[in-house]
Amino acid sequence: MSTAAYGASGPRPEVRAVAGALRGSREAGVAVFRGIPYAEPPVGALRFAAPRPAEGWSGVREAVSYGPPPPQAGVFGMDALAQDTAGDDWLTVNVWSPEPGPGAGLPVMVWIHGGAFVIGMSGLPEYDGGRLARDGGVVVVTFNYRVGIEGFAQIEGAPANRGLLDQVAALVWVRDNIRAFGGDPDRVTVFGQSAGAGSVAALLATDRAAGLFRRAVAQSAQSTFFSPELAADITAACAAELGLRPTVADLSGVAPHRLTAAGDAVSAKMDRWAHRWGLAAHRSIPFSPVVDGDVLAVTPWQALTDGAGRDVELLVGHTREEQRLFTALDGLLGQVTEEQAASALRLFAPGPDGARRYREAFPAAGPDELYELVHSDWLFRMPTLHLAEAQTAAGGRAHVYELTWPAPGMGGAFGACHGLDVPLVFGNLDRGQPAVLIGEAPSPEAEALSARMRAAWTAFAAHGDPGWPAYDTGRRLARLFDTRPAVTAYPEEPSRLIWQDHTFPVLPLIDR
Repeated sequence: MSTAAYGASGPRPEVRAVAGALRGSREAGVAVFRGIPYAEPPVGALRFAAPRPAEGWSGVREAVSYGPPPPQAGVFGMDALAQDTAGDDWLTVNVWSPEPGPGAGLPVMVWIHGGAFVIGMSGLPEYDGGRLARDGGVVVVTFNYRVGIEGFAQIEGAPANRGLLDQVAALVWVRDNIRAFGGDPDRVTVFGQSAGAGSVAALLATDRAAGLFRRAVAQSAQSTFFSPELAADITAACAAELGLRPTVADLSGVAPHRLTAAGDAVSAKMDRWAHRWGLAAHRSIPFSPVVDGDVLAVTPWQALTDGAGRDVELLVGHTREEQRLFTALDGLLGQVTEEQAASALRLFAPGPDGARRYREAFPAAGPDELYELVHSDWLFRMPTLHLAEAQTAAGGRAHVYELTWPAPGMGGAFGACHGLDVPLVFGNLDRGQPAVLIGEAPSPEAEALSARMRAAWTAFAAHGDPGWPAYDTGRRLARLFDTRPAVTAYPEEPSRLIWQDHTFPVLPLIDR
């Protein structure tokens, strides 16, 4: 059912979802429904539990405001932003549709936000789906999922990977409801960036998500998947900050903001734990999906190699200078010493001779470039490429891209850095945190590049072809997104060769 109610601002769209009727708003020609619960609030008796489907309601529910975000880590002021928004109905979805109603049958694009598994919320302005939906003729869905301790800590008595279970629950909601909003439940594409892309990879690997989406886009997928032992040890350190044990009994009564503060305290001193937590500590990554043998039996790369995603069409890619953003945030742009570069190569380059291979492959590179290359490759570039390699090796289809256009903001210091693709894909070039990369007034060049990326993403969602050939291990063709688009052999060939035999294993707890 789809009808129109009239208010002060004109016609307002109404739809009937499974749980009840909803009244949204109309913005620039697109019907928008915000803050729709897809699961019960995970608090009280449901704290640290798997998501439970939301109960229904009578009458017409207003769906004009984003739901409150889940508890956030203290990064970029996200903790304060979350505390300023009242309510515990964290698990909500938002829908943008150019044509609500059960007969439209439009492709559906479901966004999974990033944020290192410790921050992120669907209500950020950069994730507004209006332009993507209107220009691309697709239904766009965004949603909140639990992050940090609430979503990914390994807590005794609680299921692992609660944040991933939330994502599966959101996709179940899409399957059961999206037709009412004009979407085709048989043409669902999941797309995400950074931790969101890692989530997309995890969804490809878990049986729980089988059949819930037909296509997947992974933008800068991260490499970190934890063993249960590593995740439990980090959780124990977080609980110890409060003088508690890492159990549901001890933690379920602690206010969420106190738990996130404990997680922040551990994150700030992870280098002290490098002897036990290894690479996760060296990059200050306290939470990641856990290969627990239940939700995730193996890593995404192993799952794809084994054929788990063979029937899902895949689009993957990364930015050229992924690490540049983090180097800037650390105050190290142009300041990396030879000792710091050597340490990064020793820690993150693959195999016993990885550092040597980097220096041989990039003989003119100084400390800054070597530092950036190995961090970019380990955390984002090579794990993303290896998703395509694994998919094609198993007989599946994958398309590969690289964003090489340098961000004009901040004097061009960031290059084609991590996160630059987000405003370009959504078309929100002048709002939200990533907009600083674009500059105060988006240039015609930026608008044109954004239009090309949006067209590629929506075409892929519609029929599986983003506009360039599929990747194969012969030609290795990739699309370069820049001022002048091109299709060429994958451009990071030296890095590919260095990493070609690496398997991106589960990160272990170091027993010493």
